[in-house]
Amino acid sequence: MGKSIRVDEDTHAALAALKGEDETFDDLLSRLVSERRETVREGAGLWANTDAAEKARQARTEMKRGIGSDDG
Repeated sequence: MGKSIRVDEDTHAALAALKGEDETFDDLLSRLVSERRETVREGAGLWANTDAAEKARQARTEMKRGIGSDDG
């Protein structure tokens, strides 16, 4: 027995537009999840051997310091 999920009419229409002719909504959702996982996998490691991660951490720290300060 499967699960049911409720979506509003706009969401249903958007999903229906993405759905292939011979594809069920379950097939569509499984495909979208699979594509999303693959996108995440492809992005994993993009910052390897760079200083981008450290720069992002520094930028985040600086932004946090600025929150609530009187000079910003």
